[in-house]
Amino acid sequence: MSELQVAREHRVRPLELFFDLVFAFGFTQVASLFGHDPTWGGLGRGLLVLAVLWWAWASYAWLTNTVDTDGGPVSAAMFIAIAAMFLAALAVPEAFDGTGLVFGIAFFIVSLMHVSLFALASRGDPDLLAAILRNASRLAVGAALIVVAAFVPSGVRPVFWLAALAVGFFGPLLTGVHGWRVNPAHFAERHGLIIIIAIGESFIAIGLGARTGELTAGVIAAALLGVVVSASFWLSYFDFFSIRAEQILAERTGDLRTMLARDIYTYLHLPMVMGIVLFALAMKTTLAHVGDSLDTISAVGLCGGSALYLFAFVALRVRVSRSVGGGRLTAAVGCALLLPVAVEVPALVAVALVAAVWVALHAYEIIWWREDRAQTRAMRAET
Repeated sequence: MSELQVAREHRVRPLELFFDLVFAFGFTQVASLFGHDPTWGGLGRGLLVLAVLWWAWASYAWLTNTVDTDGGPVSAAMFIAIAAMFLAALAVPEAFDGTGLVFGIAFFIVSLMHVSLFALASRGDPDLLAAILRNASRLAVGAALIVVAAFVPSGVRPVFWLAALAVGFFGPLLTGVHGWRVNPAHFAERHGLIIIIAIGESFIAIGLGARTGELTAGVIAAALLGVVVSASFWLSYFDFFSIRAEQILAERTGDLRTMLARDIYTYLHLPMVMGIVLFALAMKTTLAHVGDSLDTISAVGLCGGSALYLFAFVALRVRVSRSVGGGRLTAAVGCALLLPVAVEVPALVAVALVAAVWVALHAYEIIWWREDRAQTRAMRAET
């Protein structure tokens, strides 16, 4: 095994946290893209950009799970990737217009640094090197498609981005997982931190939305209800799921562990992040017009964001235990069914209804899962 590889469990390093700050800025830029183009097309393009940003982040989550970032060459390459990713984030608001080439080139550099570091780390580990080579061509083609998209007509660019995601991000589903390494504690902690960063974006959106006008009683009430929903995102993830998911991952070994990590973290955390960012988008509009009914896109963000976040948990449960459960599925459907209501009632009422669904879910889980929660926390305390 190369000296750059991490052969034991390790905590998230400061350089990884510094890398995540770029994505915090990227999430904010996605919200700006939504704001500049509040249409269905703008919503779709914003979600495409968010998916590509997640693709980059997830790639480096696998890298830093395996590679020691404290080494000199690795740190230098990471700083190059950070600079390129920051440049890509700067280009996000007009990624499908004038700055598409800047975004594409910056993203290609980020991808190149990722493959190069992984290849360097795989010296002396034939299985890991083979795994990297299996995916390197897909990653290169995907990143190249985003560059090429800058040269085609604007109406066709989203198609190239979709193709890039299909090849580079979802392509590894076809190549197998043999050779990859997963350190469960680090991997779980890494993804928990990015969820916190996404939730932080919702707090920023609430704050910015509240300052667009006077701080009236209605705005204060809507802001506090928004905080309830943001806190619910946090509670639903960290109160039970984050602990249990890490334990389940640690119980698996070999390729079974790798496949589980890939599915529940790399792929099923993406709709979680999307749900949080959609909610953040909606809160800006909601707090600016608390007495008016929401437009359809803002209502989709408010209700659909929570629904998407909760449906991700349902999918996670199906993946892990082949069961559906009742509480989170019911809450997800409840949030989705609020959509036609949210466009008819004042925005303040719409936020209150979404918050009420979350509070009801928490009350149910605190009562129904109290023994499971206690056992899970006790198992973690023992470790």
